[in-house]
Amino acid sequence: MKTTRHATYNLNYHIVWLPKYRNSVLTGEVADRVKTILHEIADSKGVEILDLTVQPDHVHLFVSSPPKNEPALLANWFKGISSRKYNHRYADHDGEKIGWTRGYYAGTAGHVSSETVEDYIQQHKEGDS
Repeated sequence: MKTTRHATYNLNYHIVWLPKYRNSVLTGEVADRVKTILHEIADSKGVEILDLTVQPDHVHLFVSSPPKNEPALLANWFKGISSRKYNHRYADHDGEKIGWTRGYYAGTAGHVSSETVEDYIQQHKEGDS
């Protein structure tokens, strides 16, 4: 359980999104950069990343967040801020911009089922599939 000044909570979200046109661009250094940026966003927004997998054609993010952050807001933060930061930092050097599709998947998981979601994400990590 986690707490804020006015709440005790255990809210975990599994969010999945895709690069634009579902291109397999999230490999090697690009994937490492995206992971770093997603951790920066989580730190700045007070969200804990429980698990993160960047596949060549999609991102699995499992986070714990205070109740004030609805799943749509979390998805918008991670997708919007990550593409802006990535493109600002690296697009001029590499010439390749990152963009995400408009949609995303969001699911909730409580304490017991969070292990199931983490297992699922681990099974789909690059090299295991």
